[in-house]
Amino acid sequence: MLHMKKIALLGSTGSIGQNTLKVARHLSEQIQVKALAASENIDLLEKQILEFNPDIAAVYNPEKAKILQERLPRRKILSGAEGIEAVATYSDVDFVVSAISGTQGLRPTVAAIRAGKTIGLANKEVMVSGGEWVVSLVEKHKVKLIPIDSEHSAIFQCLNGENPKTIRRIILTASGGPMRLFSDEQLENITPEQALNHPNWKMGPKVTIDCSTLMNKGLEVIEAYWLFKIPLNQIEVVIHPQSIIHSMVEFKDLSILAQMGEPSMLTPIQYALTYPERAPGLLSPFNFHKNQTLQFFEPDLSRFRCLALAYEALKKGGSLPAYMNAANEVLVQKFLHQEISWQQISLQLEQLMDKHVPFQLNSLEAILYVDALAREEAANSALSFAK
Repeated sequence: MLHMKKIALLGSTGSIGQNTLKVARHLSEQIQVKALAASENIDLLEKQILEFNPDIAAVYNPEKAKILQERLPRRKILSGAEGIEAVATYSDVDFVVSAISGTQGLRPTVAAIRAGKTIGLANKEVMVSGGEWVVSLVEKHKVKLIPIDSEHSAIFQCLNGENPKTIRRIILTASGGPMRLFSDEQLENITPEQALNHPNWKMGPKVTIDCSTLMNKGLEVIEAYWLFKIPLNQIEVVIHPQSIIHSMVEFKDLSILAQMGEPSMLTPIQYALTYPERAPGLLSPFNFHKNQTLQFFEPDLSRFRCLALAYEALKKGGSLPAYMNAANEVLVQKFLHQEISWQQISLQLEQLMDKHVPFQLNSLEAILYVDALAREEAANSALSFAK
C-alpha cells in the first residue's frame, strides 16, 4: 500500500503539469495536491485550483496573479518568483514536481532542494545549467532526485537494484523528430508548423522544436551525465523512430536492459510519484502484435548539429552548457517567430558558443548571470544574422 504523498506542482498548466494532475486524479487516494504554480495561464489554473483544492497557488505573472486573486478571493494566490518559491518550499509538501520549462524552473527547484524536498525532475535545464553545483546541493541536503523525463526515468528504472560500477554504457533513444528523413533541400525551408508536428509525442513548443534539432537529446545527454555520474564516452544516442524503447543500459557482461512501453509521459510521471512502489497505470496494456517493428539508426551529427554541440559543451564544461542552453532557448523563439531559419538555430548557436570563454559556476547567481549573458548575445546575434 502506497503512503499518501503530498505534492507541489511547479508548472501545473504545461503538458507535464496537466499529465501529473491526471495521475493525481487517477491515484487520488495516494496523492494529495497541496500547492500549484503556473506561469500565466490563469484560466486553466483556476479550474485546477477548484478541482484539487490546494492550500496555496502561485502565478509568475503578477498582473495575472492579481486577476486570479479577484476571481478566487478566498484562496491564497501568490505571485512572482517569490510566489513560485513559496510553492516549491511549502511546509506541508514532501514531493515537488519541477515542470516549469527553461531556466525559470531553476530557482524554485534549488529552493526545494534546500528545503529538503524529494524532487521529481521534469526540467532538463536544471541539470544542464546547474550540473555540478546542483548535484553538490542534492548531496549536501541528502534529497532524492527522481527523473521524470521518459529517457532518464527509463535509465533510473533499469538501474534499480544494479551496481553502477557494472555499467558499460547508457543508450538514450531519440525518435529523430519530424524531419529525420528530410533532404538537405527540405531542411533549408522548414516552417515552424512542420517542426512542431512531432510524430510520437505531444509536448510544449520549445521542447518540440528541440526534438526536431536533436538539441533535446543533447540536453538529455548532459542531464544523464550528472544524474547517473557516467563518463561522457559511455553515453550514446540511438535514433529509434517508434519511441517504444525509452532508453537502455548495457552492463559489463554485455546484457542490455531496456524500459519500454507506449510513448506517453503518464508512465514516467506516475513512476516518479509512486517510487519505490508501483501502482496500476492509466494506459492500455502494450500490444506487441500492433508494434512488430523496432528500428534503430545512428544520428546524423552533420545535419543535426545541436546534438554534437551539446557533447562539445559538456566536454569543455564550466559555464558552456548553461550558456548553450539559454542561447538555444532564444534562438528557438526566433525560429518560432520566423526571424531565423531552422538551420540557423544550430549555425548561430555554434558561432555564439565559439566566442564564449567558459568559467566555473559555483552559485545560483553565477548560473543566472551566464543565462542572462547568453540570452542577450543570442538576441543581438539573431537580429544581425537575420538582416
